[in-house]
Amino acid sequence: MGSAIAVTGASGQIGGRVARRLAEAGVAQRLIGRDPSRLPELTDAVQAPPAAYGDGEAMRRAFEGAGTALLVSAHEAADRVREHITAVDAAVAAGVERIVYISFQGAAPEATFTFARDHWHTEQHLRASGLRFTFLRDSFYLAALPAMTGADGVIRGPAGTGRVAAVAHDDIADVAAAVLLGEGHDGATYEVTGPEAITLGEAAEELSRFTGRVVTYEQESREQAYASRARYNAPDWEVAGWVTSYEAIATGEVGQVSSTVSRIAGHEPQSLREYLVRNPDSYRHITGQG
Repeated sequence: MGSAIAVTGASGQIGGRVARRLAEAGVAQRLIGRDPSRLPELTDAVQAPPAAYGDGEAMRRAFEGAGTALLVSAHEAADRVREHITAVDAAVAAGVERIVYISFQGAAPEATFTFARDHWHTEQHLRASGLRFTFLRDSFYLAALPAMTGADGVIRGPAGTGRVAAVAHDDIADVAAAVLLGEGHDGATYEVTGPEAITLGEAAEELSRFTGRVVTYEQESREQAYASRARYNAPDWEVAGWVTSYEAIATGEVGQVSSTVSRIAGHEPQSLREYLVRNPDSYRHITGQG
């Protein structure tokens, strides 16, 4: 078994945060990404050869020497499940024995949020792989709530009065690092959420307080949601993901609050208010300063 921890997506929002936490703990790492120039320079970290999830041989080389791996889900794509399967199989071929996978809250074969179905299929492949595994099913990111808000100060979508237990990237990374460094997590599935489940209307009220302007939530029907997003000329699968993300809020599939962050990371998760205090740039576009 290799002694290093492989971190995929090490140039991204979650992988990069986890890599920095592991570096602070003095752990040997292999940082994996498609573009080595974007990987962080960290103590005890080796930058693996460039690798994309869909390239099995490149991923096998990137995983070599690692006994444990953090598998951050790939960017949304029509063939994302195939990419994940290729990466998992490459990890097996390289001798990796344990994978911690960043999944999604409510992952299921019939999940309302279409991208959550990708996570379920990936989980099933990991279960069948023979690897030790842990699934971290995070809710939507807190960063998504201000990002959902247009420059006109309106959040639009078919979320109804449903609630979302949105979580900060930092809290997900804290949990992931603790699981990677700890024991007793094999076979576990952890829901990773913020401390509260809020409606988009409540999110709009909080954003109003921080931006100094009126932010509102405008409920759309499914038809209106598809029509309002048609101007982006995105592929059908991508638009479906955008629309169903709101519908998953409406159904309550992302509204369950867990204690995972406090139990495993050892601190309380950030609320939306705390996130906005720490990240004023996240709502700058609403104030007209972005």
